[in-house]
Amino acid sequence: MSKTLPRTLLAVLLATLFPFVVYSDSGPDRLPDFGDSAGALISPRQERALGEAFMRSVRRQARLVDDPLIHTYIRQLGRKLVAASDMPAYPFSFFVVEDSAVNAFAGPGGYIGIHTGLITAAEYESELAGVMAHEIAHVTQRHLLRAYESARQMSLPTAAATIAAVLLGAAAGSTDAAIAGATAVQAGSIQYQLNFTRANEKEADRIGIQMLAGAGIDPSGMPAFFERLYQSNRLYGAGNIPEFLSTHPVTSDRMAETQERAREMAGGGRRDSLAFQLVRTRLLVLSSPGPRQLLPALPAQGTPAQRYGRALVLARTGHPRQAEDLLRQLHASDPDRIMYRIDLAQQLLEQGRREQGLALLKATLVLYPGDLAVGRAYAEALLAAGRDRDARDVVLALLRDETARTPDLYALWARSTSRKGPAWETRFASAEAYYLQGNLPLAIDQLEQALALKGLTEYDQARIRSRLEFFKARQAERTKRE
Repeated sequence: MSKTLPRTLLAVLLATLFPFVVYSDSGPDRLPDFGDSAGALISPRQERALGEAFMRSVRRQARLVDDPLIHTYIRQLGRKLVAASDMPAYPFSFFVVEDSAVNAFAGPGGYIGIHTGLITAAEYESELAGVMAHEIAHVTQRHLLRAYESARQMSLPTAAATIAAVLLGAAAGSTDAAIAGATAVQAGSIQYQLNFTRANEKEADRIGIQMLAGAGIDPSGMPAFFERLYQSNRLYGAGNIPEFLSTHPVTSDRMAETQERAREMAGGGRRDSLAFQLVRTRLLVLSSPGPRQLLPALPAQGTPAQRYGRALVLARTGHPRQAEDLLRQLHASDPDRIMYRIDLAQQLLEQGRREQGLALLKATLVLYPGDLAVGRAYAEALLAAGRDRDARDVVLALLRDETARTPDLYALWARSTSRKGPAWETRFASAEAYYLQGNLPLAIDQLEQALALKGLTEYDQARIRSRLEFFKARQAERTKRE
């Protein structure tokens, strides 16, 4: 993976992508009139395509957390919030960016990015959920798409120059130059968009608080977290301002309004959850360069999250039996907890007790069919045991969930067929993984290799050709833009 995409550059990239999407149906000199803020600024199909392109760009330029347990928790929390929104059927996708900055962002098409720094900075689940609800509200209230209005009078050369400045600067690793180039071309437009976004922060707060209450989560988590960030900004000065405050300015007036709205909506919502504390602890341990140093803060007789963290540290520092003992204790006290079951199974597998580990994972998948974390862990274990076809069946079942389709899962599908499964399927799965990573040339190459193989059925050929034509069309569009 390449280095993490700076949030400032990402904001500029978003700002420049919006006016780019719909050139083809407009005249030669100006972007089209998109209508007012309350209208349909972009078709659902265009928005989806833009969101997918945005996500591929993020995967190319940022380091994403691929830990299935962390990813699954964030997806589940996000889905709970979306279910309480006024767009419960909208296809939101949630992902975690490996970045210590305290921040989150909403991209086009409902793609919501959560920084690892935000997860570890939050003290309770309601605080993390408050930020996520705020970002979801930016999407449901169409704040991102309203940025089209500032691009009405932008000429195509200006838009093209801006995109070129950002993309060339990012490709060269000179993000400062990219931002400077973009600012020189359309500083006024970007400033307008930033101001416009600030004007909608209060609306996102209000809708987000309603979302929290509807999801059964304590709405005071949002203002409590904002207050802590605000106080840290005052304490440490502008030079150390949390990233979230840079992109989501918090004033004393806005904070007071948010606190008042939270009080009005208060009604016994959940402040915290063990799942959040386990994920937060897991993230702290897995991201620590020296996990052994964490042991004093993770007593063997502490809270479940502390004991879980201690087990992870012991597992990472060469003490598998001690880790297993702690995980068995936790599992006995909370037998249906997915995280305990998966990590206990991993310890059994790593100690050579393969059948016990596989049995525990299989039983867990029966309890939680379709769970991404369980399914991936089970498929990996099956592959290690040489049961490739069984692993393939597990992966294909997971891929039925469109929101679970990540490069890692497609790569796992490819691995499950690389030794025993049809060669075309290995290349087909690899092509899908490359496509989601934004690498169209390699995706096309894999499908062309697949199509050249002998023994393909007519159905196989049709399936490969269909995706190959789609990838080539996307590549032609990209080449034309460049």
